[in-house]
Amino acid sequence: MHDSNPLPRGLSRRSFLAASGSVVALSVFAGQVRAATVNEAPALAEMVKSGGLPAVSDRLPANPLVVTPHEKIGTYGGAIRRGLRGSSDHNGILRMVGNQGLVRWNMDFTEVLPNVADSWEISPDAKQFTFKLRQGMRWSDGQPFTAEDIVFAIEDVVKNPDLYSATPAQLQVAGKAVEVEKVDDTTVKFTFAAPNALFLENLATPLGQHPTLFPKHYCSQFLPSSGRNLEAEAKAAGLGGWAELFRAKCGDIEIPSRWANPEKPTVDPWVVKEPYTGGATRVVMTRNPYFWQVDTEGNQLPYADELHFGISQDVESLMLSVISGQIDIQDRHISVLANKPTLSENAEKGDYRLLKLIPSAAQQCQIYLNMAHKDPGMREMFANKAVRQALSLGLNRQEIIEIVYFGQSEPYQTGPRPGHPWYHETLARQFTDYDPDKANAMLDEAGYDKRDGNGWRVRPDGGATFFAIDVIPTLYPDLVDTLELVKAHWAELGFDVKVNTIERALYYTRGDDNAHDAQVWPGPGGLDPMLDPRDFFAFHPQGSRYAIPWAMWYTSNGADGEEPPESQKQRFKLFDEARATADLNKRGEIMKQVFDLTAEAFETVGVCLAVGGFGIIRNNLRNVPETQPDSWSWPNPGPALPQQFYFTS
Repeated sequence: MHDSNPLPRGLSRRSFLAASGSVVALSVFAGQVRAATVNEAPALAEMVKSGGLPAVSDRLPANPLVVTPHEKIGTYGGAIRRGLRGSSDHNGILRMVGNQGLVRWNMDFTEVLPNVADSWEISPDAKQFTFKLRQGMRWSDGQPFTAEDIVFAIEDVVKNPDLYSATPAQLQVAGKAVEVEKVDDTTVKFTFAAPNALFLENLATPLGQHPTLFPKHYCSQFLPSSGRNLEAEAKAAGLGGWAELFRAKCGDIEIPSRWANPEKPTVDPWVVKEPYTGGATRVVMTRNPYFWQVDTEGNQLPYADELHFGISQDVESLMLSVISGQIDIQDRHISVLANKPTLSENAEKGDYRLLKLIPSAAQQCQIYLNMAHKDPGMREMFANKAVRQALSLGLNRQEIIEIVYFGQSEPYQTGPRPGHPWYHETLARQFTDYDPDKANAMLDEAGYDKRDGNGWRVRPDGGATFFAIDVIPTLYPDLVDTLELVKAHWAELGFDVKVNTIERALYYTRGDDNAHDAQVWPGPGGLDPMLDPRDFFAFHPQGSRYAIPWAMWYTSNGADGEEPPESQKQRFKLFDEARATADLNKRGEIMKQVFDLTAEAFETVGVCLAVGGFGIIRNNLRNVPETQPDSWSWPNPGPALPQQFYFTS
């Protein structure tokens, strides 16, 4: 990892979190900018001239968000082309457009910045968050955006049990949903039942967009309180009831219908013109005339007139579009190591440059041996730390890196990536040396010294050491290749392993039922260890695959699942303390204790540091950062602000 990569250079979020309770504000519209003439796209200027639109000064808030362009002030015009895959690639649109929550990430994925909210205050106990909105901000149809919209979105929509079976995790703490109240038209208050120091970070992720997603003046007509006969309307539309009608009209964060209704107002830079519906061959979005951001010279954003999302049915078609110059920016679906030589060789022909992505994940291939296995003998084997350590020492990681990942990684277990302020050397590097002699000796000492007629080791209870590792080949083909080498390495130690390639639904079913021997997944927590700590303790009831019953016990406060060991309980307690701590220095000290305990327990076996991805940017598309974080929590390229991308010709 080089210093030029956008890894955290220091957690600058401490500047507004360390002093919990102080007003957090950013002057985003400097006096000289506000005094300057506000400019707009020529097409909008024509609409103003013909009486079809109010003047731009009346369409912008009094304090619009000022965006500093990545390279230079851009020019208006053009359509940015990007590819989708099939009819359920809605998050490909979200990543380009849907970054308009109350707050947003900076480019380095280290600091939460104002966005729809101009500023905020945090109570000393991190239970109450008060946001100041932008005076005069409007939805894309020109209607005012106010605190009432946010209260409506949470209190009337998200907390409606007919629409949501449970309040989303980002909006509840200690099993209780947040309470949202209007203070005045531009001030809204969120109150939690317990400290929620990670609330701002969660709001900056895609799943934090609910507060700005549902315009009250439009979406309230699809609630039963509107008095309309919604059941009849739903039936006429071929839908199952009013809740399905609401979803079809107002969408949600992660469903295709979010981009299927051109009538629904948004606060996005572009609005739907040709919707994302079944049978569509493309999605077209056009400039929002009421978009609330400007550049440093007072030009209303976005620069590009439109976004065109072509829909390909397979990756091969998408790759052909890229190579032939029909795509302007793309990494989604093509960021596979096997594609990199082809994309590099065709860069001149396709008139593009390569985009470098820094993964937020820690681990490329995390191996989860099921320590809570239903079979007592298997459980005893996987729960034996010496066995797990020996298996780790028996992996020839360098061979895997060279063969599968073209030398583009390094041996790694888990934990924050190198360069992160919370990097933990022991957690990251222990038992990564290839030492089969030591591994064999450890296994003999642990009671696995006997072998059957085929040379496979026998468990102390006389059972076989055979086990299967589940992997999803369509999702992670590189993990299949990795596991074939792991199988060979562990065969040298006397363990008979099956690489169990299964489809995604079955993978989850086996995990949910605790019916797996072992599973693999890319290990998260490299850049965002607080947002996804599933590999540091049994945090995620689907993701902590080494002991899902422990995760169920944690998430249910002991009502379900299986009581975990004391080390896990200590980490549960420490993490709860960390996410209730606003001061980042103190939070880091607490997480250091979590990492110490994780290293000591050694529950998962990692192969190598998550490998960086890539994409392409057409040479005439400018203001695009050529190195970006790659994460669902930092939904690239959204936080790089595509509204300030522009064409030079």
